[in-house]
Amino acid sequence: MAHLNDPQLIRRLLTTPGRWAVVGLSGNPLRPAVGVSLYLQQHLGQEIIPVSLKGDDVHGAKGYKALAEVPGTIDVVDCFVNSTRVGDVVDQAIAEGAKAVWLQLGVIDEDAAQRAQAAGLDVVMNTCPKIEAAKLGL
Repeated sequence: MAHLNDPQLIRRLLTTPGRWAVVGLSGNPLRPAVGVSLYLQQHLGQEIIPVSLKGDDVHGAKGYKALAEVPGTIDVVDCFVNSTRVGDVVDQAIAEGAKAVWLQLGVIDEDAAQRAQAAGLDVVMNTCPKIEAAKLGL
């Protein structure tokens, strides 16, 4: 069965202050993760935690090379990775006790979404927080 996003869940995730680990957020200003994470941080008041292969610091936030390195609780794992790689990121989010996973626009993995839901995580898939915030007038 195809995953359907819950508008109330999206509103809650975007309006409740939390710690968002943004996987795929590097110092490359040409990547969409840079602008979206800045929006999350500056307009929605979310704490962002950059996670990338190099562990770049971004927007004044300390970067990490893996979710397992991030200290403390992770509320949302925002996935800016290819659909073929996102299943591994979702499995790491489950292992690290994240509360939710957000698969960005164009990132689709139904099996990973089902695994996350079965583990008790909230799931949003194939959309962008910036787009959803605009729809909600945030």
